[in-house]
Amino acid sequence: MELRSDQIKRGVARAPHRSLLKADGITDEEMDRPFIAVLSSRNDVIPGHTHLDKIAEAVKAGIYMAGGVPFEISTIGVCDGIAMNHEGMHYSLVSREVIADSVECAVMGHAFDGLVCIPNCDKIVPGMILGALRANVPTVFVSGGPMLPGTGPDGEGSTDLNTLFDGAGKVAAGTMTADELAALEDTACPTCGSCSGMFTANSMNCLCEALGIALPGNGTVPAVYSERIRLAKRAGMKVMELLRDNVRIKDILNAAAVRNAMECDMAFGGSTNTVLHLTAIANAAGCPITMADWDAASARTPHLVKLAPSGPRPLIDLYRAGGVPAVMGELGRLGLLDESALTCMGPLPEYLKSCCPPADGEVCRTGENP
Repeated sequence: MELRSDQIKRGVARAPHRSLLKADGITDEEMDRPFIAVLSSRNDVIPGHTHLDKIAEAVKAGIYMAGGVPFEISTIGVCDGIAMNHEGMHYSLVSREVIADSVECAVMGHAFDGLVCIPNCDKIVPGMILGALRANVPTVFVSGGPMLPGTGPDGEGSTDLNTLFDGAGKVAAGTMTADELAALEDTACPTCGSCSGMFTANSMNCLCEALGIALPGNGTVPAVYSERIRLAKRAGMKVMELLRDNVRIKDILNAAAVRNAMECDMAFGGSTNTVLHLTAIANAAGCPITMADWDAASARTPHLVKLAPSGPRPLIDLYRAGGVPAVMGELGRLGLLDESALTCMGPLPEYLKSCCPPADGEVCRTGENP
């Protein structure tokens, strides 16, 4: 199989390139394998990203098991929660473009054959998608997963980051004490992972499944579950399968995929930021959408899932009810998905048949009882 990476490792003129690669520890045997970029936004400041080194190691193991050579690369991230209510607010949205540029530079500059993106939070997910579309190589996304919810002060219900925003307002209004707020501060964000409601990060990670560029579970398997590590290994193996079949990201992320993602977005009622990001993604994929398209999707699509912050349920409830595949399965049953779409798991009709459990009627409602 002819590889893009042959540009940096084949022929007499590439002896200097091979010497630099051998300085990385690459052997002659590995030179014959596909080179895969493993692009992570791991850092010490964003809770959703502190553990991405473990996700990256699992992805690299999957790539190696499937016959590729992984190269880990890093990009930046900005935590919307920490950047809020001070000058840092001006840096969150623009970070999306910095991330997109860094993905494009890294993949194109080193002629990688494939790409696995490991984002987790707000602008990082769409930034990586935009960069991957520019590079247009076989690509799989695997996020770091959502954090577990906190437990309410009475041991009932669940808490999350939004509980703190509400709590700060309650203290200011005199309806909560500073000590009560401090107790929530210590418990509402109990693990690593993206904030546990259907905020921007988890909405976008769920939409990666709907777009077909991530494996089932990408948006809902909790960050601290061993299942997340297994998912990451499978993502590494999956990118090698896509490379073998010459399926690039633009073969998957097209007009049909965008329509299906819009349907899922309306069905699970995620962050309104998804309108901003998916519109940019559709434009980059060459299938632009308008506000009229969003309005039409909203009008025809039943609202099936009500999770925090718009409802009382934490995201883990959707995980337990079958995740995004359950939502997609119900939308497919209602005839609302474009079944010409291709996913990283294969054609959408096959995906709906093999990966999608029936709606439970409670966490994921049916179309007859939205």
